[in-house]
Amino acid sequence: MNNLPTDAYAIVEGRHSDPFRYLGPHVEDDHAVVRAFLPRASDVEAVDERGRTASLVKLHDAGLFAGTLPAGTTRYQLRARFGDTVVDLQDPYRFPPILSDFDLYLLGEGTHQHLYDKLGAHPMTLDGVDGVAFVVFAPNARRVSVVGDFNFWEPRRHPMRVRGSGYWEIFIPGAVAGDRYKFDIIGPQGHQLPLKSDPVAFAAEVRPNTASVVVDIEHLARPTRVPDHINALSAPISIYEVHLGSWRRKDGNEWLSYRELADILPRYARDMNFTHVEFLPVNEHPFDGSWGYQPTGLFAPTSRFGSPEDFSYLIDACHRAGLGVWLDWVPGHFPDDPHGLGQFDGTALYEHANPLQGRHLDWGTLIYNYGRTEVVNLLVSNARFWLDIYGIDGLRVDAVASMLYLDYSRPAGGWIPNKYGGRENLEAIEFLRRFNTEIFARFPEATTAAEESTAWPQVSRPIEFGGLGFGYKWNMGWMHDTLNYIGKDPIHRQHHHGEILFGLQYAFSENFILPLSHDEVVHGKRSLLGRMPGDDWQRFANLRAYYAFMFAHPGKKLLFMGGEFGQEREWNHDRSLDWHLLERPAHAGVQAVIRDLNRVYRETPALHERDCEAGGFEWLVTDDAKHNVFAWLRKADDARQQCLVVVNFSPNVYRDYRIRVPFPGRWREIFNSDSAFYGGSNVGNTGTVQTSDALIPELTLSIPPLAAIYLTPEGLTCD
Repeated sequence: MNNLPTDAYAIVEGRHSDPFRYLGPHVEDDHAVVRAFLPRASDVEAVDERGRTASLVKLHDAGLFAGTLPAGTTRYQLRARFGDTVVDLQDPYRFPPILSDFDLYLLGEGTHQHLYDKLGAHPMTLDGVDGVAFVVFAPNARRVSVVGDFNFWEPRRHPMRVRGSGYWEIFIPGAVAGDRYKFDIIGPQGHQLPLKSDPVAFAAEVRPNTASVVVDIEHLARPTRVPDHINALSAPISIYEVHLGSWRRKDGNEWLSYRELADILPRYARDMNFTHVEFLPVNEHPFDGSWGYQPTGLFAPTSRFGSPEDFSYLIDACHRAGLGVWLDWVPGHFPDDPHGLGQFDGTALYEHANPLQGRHLDWGTLIYNYGRTEVVNLLVSNARFWLDIYGIDGLRVDAVASMLYLDYSRPAGGWIPNKYGGRENLEAIEFLRRFNTEIFARFPEATTAAEESTAWPQVSRPIEFGGLGFGYKWNMGWMHDTLNYIGKDPIHRQHHHGEILFGLQYAFSENFILPLSHDEVVHGKRSLLGRMPGDDWQRFANLRAYYAFMFAHPGKKLLFMGGEFGQEREWNHDRSLDWHLLERPAHAGVQAVIRDLNRVYRETPALHERDCEAGGFEWLVTDDAKHNVFAWLRKADDARQQCLVVVNFSPNVYRDYRIRVPFPGRWREIFNSDSAFYGGSNVGNTGTVQTSDALIPELTLSIPPLAAIYLTPEGLTCD
């Protein structure tokens, strides 16, 4: 034992960086020699495909064995005795490499478009043997082992080989889907790291446990595809934003599973006439209170609600209901939990080493290093993964502003300028452009949306014209201005008239989504209903009018769950929405308003076809601040199809209110938020209204209090 080579001691001590160099079969002095490390084994022999055996000599009491294979042996198994038990097992160190040279080339170049097909854990048959291939990127590690249910979590049992620019791999015979695993890593200074979850794991344990779980992603059922053009600029897009853990809950305040959600959520969203659902981040995350925005498992749907198969079932149910599905995607930062990406191989591998670049002060999270080829490749491949494997139709990219600016939420002197001395994060810009380029090239019917809260230009414009290439941008300015306006007492609104008008100054500078999101109903901001001034009748009337204003305003629509029935309290991620409120007529009325607004929005081309074109909008009344009245026209591609929108943000009824319109004839009132059906006072223009005989036709209208009305021309013909 004292004369063993250095390699042997490195194996026994669990610090060998290239175990295939010593373990497994080797030709030495014209003989086929096999070495195996099996801790706690008392005896080991090799058995070839013809049943011939060769006893292996114990070289070290820790479990190191070696011997000569029978002449002509090409394949063999190991037969080991553990106490009174004899086990036949395959030797993982006799199998060929997993990654091809071409894989290594693409990974090194950072252009591997299906990284998730190679990295992570993949059940496969190799050389006629079933098992799981494990691959992980850790270029600065001295040694990486995979530990799990298949080896009693013994790090010395399965050290991996390193290939290319730092990709560690091993095929473990007998490992199966469902096995839990992690990576045991020794850092560049020889220090032991906390066990790390797999960055490309397809599933994980339910928190607080953090092990990755082997999934046969190749044979996962693919969801039905959604109809084409559902994300088009000319299409009606009305998004129901959902946090899966708190939309509804079961008795005992338990989560609904993906499959339980699949039975009710798509049907509900479809009944409400939404066109899309958007899920807050579903990727695995350790802390419930992060709502998924601090992910540790980029490729893993959270196990809180079930398996990847169950998640795919939910997406399929949404698609079968005709709903597009968007995911909230978080490529801007990640938490520093010990099992996660931070200091993954003992160095700042995924994050910046300098905290002035690598840590968010507000959130306490780490920032991806977009200047590193492998990091960008991982993130772009992750985006493709959700669309490829789960059939997702769009990605909403979180916190884009935090990615674009090096000084985002940092004090003077607390950030590092770019190479030109500026505050723009040049590497992040290039990452976002690459992300959008690859998504739209591979999935032309899909789309992307940026949560970008600054005046960064051309976020949703083509890259070739200097844009970032997103399909849409959240209109945060519109949201803040209009919520500020509607929160004022009507008597004061005349002094804030411009907050409604201002949004149209830039409404067509981007392809906008109007978001009333989860961020607006938490952290003391109150619910949307809670922001409305006045007595109960006025609060509900204000909310109905605000929604009608939103649905007639240029831009696609997004509403967070609970807003559709006037949730009273702030959103709490640990509780279900207050569905019992629908027993009250006022709340049921708000729900009916949203249902009908979605229907009218979908059925009226003028309200959506030219959402992103200046030619689809025309102001008619902008100067009536005294009465808090606004009016405008929405226009479709067909000039005959127009919609007159009149909004009264005062509690007064205005009779005989005259508005000029482009066409003579009869105009039909197709929507009125003051309808008694919704809980309103039922003031309006029942049926149709005839224009005057003046040279420029006018409508004389009854305008209800705290309400909006839509009218469209009847029987119009154009020369």
